[in-house]
Amino acid sequence: MQRSPAALARLGLRLGEPIRFQLNNKGRWIVGKVEGIEDDGSIQLRDPNGATRSLRAEVLEIRRPGSRGRLRWCVVSDVAVTWEQLEMFEKPPAVDSPIGKHIKIQRDRPTLFDDL
Repeated sequence: MQRSPAALARLGLRLGEPIRFQLNNKGRWIVGKVEGIEDDGSIQLRDPNGATRSLRAEVLEIRRPGSRGRLRWCVVSDVAVTWEQLEMFEKPPAVDSPIGKHIKIQRDRPTLFDDL
């Protein structure tokens, strides 16, 4: 299980944040707290009785601001997609490999490349 803030941030979640679910996808909503992410990708949460549960993102809801700024419950899988797309426009990606030497072509030599 991953509890690191970076792992949770990839899905747009924070440790200890309120999250809600339904038992067997029916009945009243139960509000718990985010605990982490399991190895299979499910979200681990703690319910009000202290029990730990691991549920898929499609059946969980989390509070996020709506179009007018008011908090509303959103499905976690939708929040994760939106979160990832917003990160794309935040800053340019880091270059993994440094730029190598430039090759200079000289017209008066018979070879195409300089000695490196």
